[in-house]
Amino acid sequence: MTERLLIRAIKGHGQTQIVTLNGKKIRKMPSTLELLPDLKNLCLQNNLISKVCPEISTLTQLKILNLGNNLLEEVPEEMKYLTSLKKLHLFGNKICRFASGACDGLQNLILLNLNRNQLTWLPQEVSKLKSLTHLSLNCNQLVSIPTELCLLKNLRELQLNYNELSCIPEEIKFLKKLRKFLLVRNYIEVLPEGICHLKNLRILDIAGNTIQIFPPGFENLKLKEFYCEENPLFVKQPAIALQQEDIWSLQEITSRYVMNQLAKKHPFLMCAIEQYPEVRNLISQGKKCPICGKYFLSIWLECVRFIPPPKNWKISRNLQLVPVQVLICSYKCLNRRDPNLFGIAHM
Repeated sequence: MTERLLIRAIKGHGQTQIVTLNGKKIRKMPSTLELLPDLKNLCLQNNLISKVCPEISTLTQLKILNLGNNLLEEVPEEMKYLTSLKKLHLFGNKICRFASGACDGLQNLILLNLNRNQLTWLPQEVSKLKSLTHLSLNCNQLVSIPTELCLLKNLRELQLNYNELSCIPEEIKFLKKLRKFLLVRNYIEVLPEGICHLKNLRILDIAGNTIQIFPPGFENLKLKEFYCEENPLFVKQPAIALQQEDIWSLQEITSRYVMNQLAKKHPFLMCAIEQYPEVRNLISQGKKCPICGKYFLSIWLECVRFIPPPKNWKISRNLQLVPVQVLICSYKCLNRRDPNLFGIAHM
């Protein structure tokens, strides 16, 4: 019956541009698709298709392909031939992998919907989707995000709800155009500082994770909507704690001295440091104490500042104060802090 419908389309309109065969219980894609070279929109949603036919590779003018709610187990290799494709819907299948080369020809793809599949990882080849603006991977089993995904510089919307993610790569900062980022119901404990570099981010939803505190500068994001319910956020409940003495390693003492001298443009050190790339790499990880303004490397005191959410943020109902992380260099600076800065006691 499916073949007859396509043959009728071919005979009636030699330049058919849209074919819709939703819910027809199709098990095999019709090979007669190759007779529709001008096809722009192919919708085969809600069928029983487990593999795409080789003939689909002839549809080089195709712009929209919907294979949602079928039985596919991989993102097919044949996708690489669909060089005009802009929207690819593969939601509701059994996809657990990308076929080798599947992303090779998809330089024009702007939307990829892989919701409700069985993906546990993404291949490095996703970086080839240079035009992608919308990527949706809700309800999979992803345990990590490859740093290559953060090379998709045109990405504006990234949905990762209901996965098994425990962290977000620092390289997320390279997604400069990202406006909507959804991370509901994962296992994320800490947001990377890189998220604070997303100046175009407007919607952030991290509900249902295990986040306690937000990275420095988080309050400067230009968000319009922010949702964080069901996270064990730090609450403002001051308590008295015993202070320890500052004990630094020799590496920390040396690194602090070098970093602070370089900050003063010490001529000898500025010249000598060029000869030691490993040292340069090490001290590039240094941080600046917000109390005294001096640099430190890896030994710090973790503090929290409670900040009222900006009035223009649409927020979770019970969010009154946003706990933002502050790292300071010593107990001496802790004793000089302002009244709204608190050390974090690990009970």
